[in-house]
Amino acid sequence: MTENATAELRGVGAVATASVLAAPPVDGPDAEPGEPQRRRPALSPSRAGDYKTCPLLYRYRAIDRLPEPPSPEAARGSLVHAVLEELFALPAEQRTERTALDAVEPMWKRLSEEYPGWPGLPEPEQEVDAPADSPTVEPGSTAGAILGDWLESARDRLRTYFALEDPTRFSAEATELLLEIEVGDGVLLRGYLDRLDVSAGGAIRIVDYKTGRAPGELFEQSALFQMKFYALMVLRSRGLLPRQLKLLYLGDGSYLTYAPAEDELAAFERTLGALWQAILRSRRTGEFIPRPGRSCQWCAYKPFCPEFGGTPPPYPFPDADPEQSDVREAVPSPG
Repeated sequence: MTENATAELRGVGAVATASVLAAPPVDGPDAEPGEPQRRRPALSPSRAGDYKTCPLLYRYRAIDRLPEPPSPEAARGSLVHAVLEELFALPAEQRTERTALDAVEPMWKRLSEEYPGWPGLPEPEQEVDAPADSPTVEPGSTAGAILGDWLESARDRLRTYFALEDPTRFSAEATELLLEIEVGDGVLLRGYLDRLDVSAGGAIRIVDYKTGRAPGELFEQSALFQMKFYALMVLRSRGLLPRQLKLLYLGDGSYLTYAPAEDELAAFERTLGALWQAILRSRRTGEFIPRPGRSCQWCAYKPFCPEFGGTPPPYPFPDADPEQSDVREAVPSPG
């Protein structure tokens, strides 16, 4: 990247409308409260990654939508994303570290009211000791102490964010932006951008927050896949090649940048087309073959996996046309 281009990205300009990129709301008038509207099946970075990792994992999440145990780590990610989204809605001079840290507990209370039980954590007033064998909690800790430590871990992620960026020096064009765009041979892509920056000269930067640590070699390609996915959606939406994509790892203060090339994204578009055709075949036939690997140790679906002696539930729509089937397929929420 040239020095001028880098300077242009550092000085991203005023907030502008993002209506060109915005997709229709997930919830519609014919949907049950809290239930995604019936929509045409689409490919998101998360669901594409699921299928590449293990087709059976894709089925359980995208089609069966089997519940997963609440994760404090995932909830912390949602909390940090929500605070950063609110931060960028403020005037630049108010986007301080103190403002963000002070917003953590009120935001947790607001999310807890809107989504009861979402953190997967005990209420602070509970007088129950944590399990003595917990790997992350000191024996004898109270529920309130556990919650306090968890909220402080979210503040730590925000402190790390401010060590990586100074949000008083620029404005975002959009945050937590849902995109929907058709590419290639009718492949519908759908996903959220954590933040979209546009400089005064029109240079586009896409920023994604990760509240964990930077990936090891095993998962680095997965991060690059996600970055290309976002770059392609913006390219096909606006006709402009993003100048930079940046992943901020708030767990350890590292970051990963990617400057896409248009011919590279064209090849990636063809890759997504082939992946989508494989998914459609699986949806049509019901054949989602498990792919054992290192990620199995974190999988919540082992009780349903034949690789671990489990039995999958009945396939919900055998022999159906995957483009016409009545499937309520979840769109991953921000964070």
